[in-house]
Amino acid sequence: MNEQQQILFMQIRILRIAAKSFNLSLEETALLFKKFDVLKYIREGFGIFHVEGDEAVFEDVKSYLKLKGASV
Repeated sequence: MNEQQQILFMQIRILRIAAKSFNLSLEETALLFKKFDVLKYIREGFGIFHVEGDEAVFEDVKSYLKLKGASV
């Protein structure tokens, strides 16, 4: 699997974790991620994120969203 595929899989995993944690549908979570450019954030942080577990990445994404003003 190449790096782009790994990034995509990570983005999907984090989206699913966020939907469950925030009690939102996948569609609502995708819109939230789009509004705050979370997929780009994950892609740009992949160099560090790929050595962390999904929960650690999700916690980082949650902090990022809060800093951007999202109510999560």
